[in-house]
Amino acid sequence: MAAHLSARAAHRIVVKTMHTEQQTCLHRNWTWRAYRRVPDFILPRVWHDWVLDRGSLTRRLQQLAGGDFKVEVLLQGWQRPTRDECHVLSMPVGQQALVREVALHSRGEVVVKARSVIPHTTLTGDERQLRHLGSRPLGAYLFRARSMRRSAIELGAMQWHQQDWIYGRRSVFLLHDKPLLVSELFLPALLLQANSQHHTATQSE
Repeated sequence: MAAHLSARAAHRIVVKTMHTEQQTCLHRNWTWRAYRRVPDFILPRVWHDWVLDRGSLTRRLQQLAGGDFKVEVLLQGWQRPTRDECHVLSMPVGQQALVREVALHSRGEVVVKARSVIPHTTLTGDERQLRHLGSRPLGAYLFRARSMRRSAIELGAMQWHQQDWIYGRRSVFLLHDKPLLVSELFLPALLLQANSQHHTATQSE
């Protein structure tokens, strides 16, 4: 686990081609490749402020939504993570973990999709309450936890509808030295809303 918490800001990228909206969920079979510095042709600069931000995404989305923020639980249950997810979490391949996938809504639109993988060994002590988040955002819990530490951000990208590119990231979080993996997919609606908010704020100045 120490390797995932090194001070090096290693980034990773994956490119996959998807053709249907159904496949814009975080696909469990992504692979990841490391980049020490992310060039603009891999992650456009307009996305850097969102995708590379190490602060609370939940808090930023709530601010963007202006009170119209919602967490939609797409699935939650015990599943076998992918081999890659098991490797990242240092858990045996084939062992089940609590998997949760959600859609984050801002102003009536889905702007982020997220997947969390939580080993059963993490769901002890204070972290037992992670079994019962319901529609509450995981990010709010993570960034309130004093014991939280976060690994380097890893990046991913895939083509959507043969036109737009969708960008994602994942990180290992430690709570009392117990790991969980969070992957997030940033949809085009997020950037459109953020740009609209910025434009409105600029006009009002």
